[in-house]
Amino acid sequence: MLDSGALVALERNERPMWVRLKAAQMEGAPPLTHAGVLGQVWRGGPHQARLSQALSGIDVRALDEALARAAGQLLAAAGLSDVIDAAVVLLAADGHEIVTVDLEDIEQLAAASGCHVELVHP
Repeated sequence: MLDSGALVALERNERPMWVRLKAAQMEGAPPLTHAGVLGQVWRGGPHQARLSQALSGIDVRALDEALARAAGQLLAAAGLSDVIDAAVVLLAADGHEIVTVDLEDIEQLAAASGCHVELVHP
């Protein structure tokens, strides 16, 4: 599961994040994110060529009404306000890794959701 920090790391060509992406692809389990995360980092243009390349190997899910409502409920339970982070947590399953720079909020949201995930810095 990728949060915006993971996509920024790919855009910056940070080797550990590229290694993580390639390993997941080789295992046949492409990393997952949602369109809201992409919207946080996408600005377009040639300077985002690396990110564009990386996106071909990432499963980008819709941030639809059902996910948005569930994210709002999770935010109420956690006392937080970032719908993008809440949706990231909701798409993760027990045992998944969430690659993020926002460790504190994601940890709080995961606890409120009852989801047991491993938080990884890109």
